[in-house]
Amino acid sequence: MSQARVKFATQVDPEILSAVRLLAQKEGRQLQALVDEALADLIQKRRNAQPRAHVMGAYLASHEKYGALYKKLAE
Repeated sequence: MSQARVKFATQVDPEILSAVRLLAQKEGRQLQALVDEALADLIQKRRNAQPRAHVMGAYLASHEKYGALYKKLAE
């Protein structure tokens, strides 16, 4: 990750900010480090927004077994 920093301003729910500040204090880290981590995590999750293989397998098996029922329920 790049060491260069860019300032930006935003607004956040006061309870969330308080919780993040407390977490940073407990972990002995800077608030900035937690914000970087949270944003990087969000980006990774959105890029990888595909269902996990075992979840998809369970869905497909369920749909194969109960597909007709799902169709009736949808009507």
